[in-house]
Amino acid sequence: MSTGLDWATERGMGALAEKMGLSWVEFSVDRCVATMPVEGNTQPVGLMHGGAYVVLGESLGSMAANLHAGPGRLAVGVDINATHTRSATTGMVTGVCTPVHLGRSITVHEIVVSDDQGRRCSTIRITNMIKDLPGA
Repeated sequence: MSTGLDWATERGMGALAEKMGLSWVEFSVDRCVATMPVEGNTQPVGLMHGGAYVVLGESLGSMAANLHAGPGRLAVGVDINATHTRSATTGMVTGVCTPVHLGRSITVHEIVVSDDQGRRCSTIRITNMIKDLPGA
């Protein structure tokens, strides 16, 4: 039997997430975790770019919604927001994604991104719409 982490690894994370250095750590319907290096994902002043936090959050939330959706269905993002509360400057950040709502047509996930010291840097919420794949 395949695990959620096997499913996510086989599916891939997409070219942008790969370019930014995302790495899956844990993956299930109830909890997804990924890491991303700060280096290479910073603003000109050396702080983690807010958009990089959002890429991590959207990658986790969308993939989690697609795992929940199941075969023959596709989850697509319809809303995302982020509140940045701290700036990582070195090391890795870790995103932990948990469901707020898992419905048949809509999912909502919260992603908490923390630095190496466990301090919250960003809180992201993503809503995905689930629809049937054409021809499925």
